[in-house]
Amino acid sequence: MARYIFRRLLLMIPLLLGVTFLTFAIVNLIPGSPVTNLRANPKFRPEDAARIERQLGLDKPWPERYARWLGDLARGDLGLSLHNQTPVRDRIAGVLPNTLLLTTSSLLLALVVAVPLGVYAAVHHRSLFDQLATIGAVAAFAMPTFFLALLLVILFSLKFKEWGLPALPVGGMTDARGGGGFFDRVEHLILPALSLGILQIGAWSAYIRSSMLETLAQDFVRTARAKGLARPRVIYGHAFRNAFISLITVIGLSLPGLFSGAVIIESIFAWNGVGRLTIEAVDRRDYTLVMGTTVMFALLTMFANLFADVMYAVLDPRIRLD
Repeated sequence: MARYIFRRLLLMIPLLLGVTFLTFAIVNLIPGSPVTNLRANPKFRPEDAARIERQLGLDKPWPERYARWLGDLARGDLGLSLHNQTPVRDRIAGVLPNTLLLTTSSLLLALVVAVPLGVYAAVHHRSLFDQLATIGAVAAFAMPTFFLALLLVILFSLKFKEWGLPALPVGGMTDARGGGGFFDRVEHLILPALSLGILQIGAWSAYIRSSMLETLAQDFVRTARAKGLARPRVIYGHAFRNAFISLITVIGLSLPGLFSGAVIIESIFAWNGVGRLTIEAVDRRDYTLVMGTTVMFALLTMFANLFADVMYAVLDPRIRLD
């Protein structure tokens, strides 16, 4: 397994280079720059704008700037933000825990709901519950992230307030009047985590249902039933254990969707995370900050997929990665 992990780590290098090259090219080919707004100001002299561009290195062709940025990245330096000249590494480190809190909460929520839902639907195949669960899973999976977030805001904030029920906050991470304690943070986390987790609930519950149905039809499950084992032991001790192994890979492949969905959710709910920081950097044409967040998301995705593959082999001894 150590050789497999080493090979995967080596393969991450060209993949990361490809991601950063395409991102750098796209961002720099978009019209505009960090000094575009300054040029639009009639009181700002063109020579001053040109001087700022030279100071920021924006007067060089973008391939040359990419090569210079890549050299700094090889030394572990993500550069300075073009907006306020603060280290990109510090900007990302300051909000990364918030993004990890949001994605981890939505991941745990999806697992807690999707796994029992899929197992129960498979065990009660073709029942009314199974049909409703299937319809709900398809609807949740097909619904756009921003649309689902707005629906949750309307229901749990606006409508709950009209009905006299406790309404959930819709913006920020804490309430200054609430003191910013643990329960205040949880209240602000509920709607973003729900918005991000419901999409995964639909996909994962449908997958675990399908995997359970396939496993329940296997010979070893019929043998366990013929031996007179209790029904819960057959379902959870034999069928579910084998069906859940394949879900690990699906979770690993779904993590990029969680990270990309966090960009939208953080913007909608003003959640101070890496996703919101990325949107602000794109609006300001802050190239170095955009590249820093891109590298962070790419590394998180690649390591998450590697972890899923390793866990798949750990849980299933029949699989050999070497």
